[in-house]
Amino acid sequence: MQTTDILLHDLDDNGILRLTLNDVGRRNALSEAMLTRLGTAFADAGANPSVRVIILAANGPAFCAGHDLKEMTAGRAAPDHGKAYFTKVLAQCSGVMQSIVNCPKPVIAQVTGVATAAGCQLVASCDLAIASDTAQFSTPGVHIGLFCSTPMVALSRNVGNKHAMEMLLTGDMTPASRAAEIGVINRAVAPDTLQEITMEMARKIASKSSMTLATGKRAFYAQREMPLSEAYDYASGVMVNNMLAHDAEEGIGAFIEKRAPQWQDH
Repeated sequence: MQTTDILLHDLDDNGILRLTLNDVGRRNALSEAMLTRLGTAFADAGANPSVRVIILAANGPAFCAGHDLKEMTAGRAAPDHGKAYFTKVLAQCSGVMQSIVNCPKPVIAQVTGVATAAGCQLVASCDLAIASDTAQFSTPGVHIGLFCSTPMVALSRNVGNKHAMEMLLTGDMTPASRAAEIGVINRAVAPDTLQEITMEMARKIASKSSMTLATGKRAFYAQREMPLSEAYDYASGVMVNNMLAHDAEEGIGAFIEKRAPQWQDH
């Protein structure tokens, strides 16, 4: 296992990379250091052919408390009252969230404890999320005079407008059961089953062609921003190219011949 002070890396024989937030004393806040390490970890994982699926987990009672408000407050000491610093940190955070979406490997959040503000954004940015039924989610910026505008981007792309606005306008904690109902997470499970259920999903996904998964993930996020007819044109082109790939030919042949496919990931 390769470790850093605040982010743990563990790659198993199935190609499942577990990234574990480990800055427990700061409730796994998205400090500059944490954002840097996450950005590097997702870039490295995306380029590593040995990685097939990524699980994002956390140690301690909080999954992620969002931005490090002490760091942010210290930034106000600058002559511009922190404008340049805030701009830099928010751009860095937005870059990490986009790196999750743009990563060719599926990313599953395994959530325990609370995920608040940019921590909730982190969960919403992952492709899938499974949480302990004791976990809670919130975008509480309104409590401190700061609307969760950047978390809103990821949240509003996961849940309906009125559910997103309820979370954003009230700042209330949303229990895992409700988060599953509205689409923040896929499901809420008993704490003692969380890791195994997450691993079961990761192993299932890892058994597929990584070329197929990367093709599908990229197309999913691209098409949803397009008008309907444009989305169909785009998706049709993606599917034509996918059909011409080795793994599609192999997979279809294996299905017809009733045998297990032998993926070559291209």
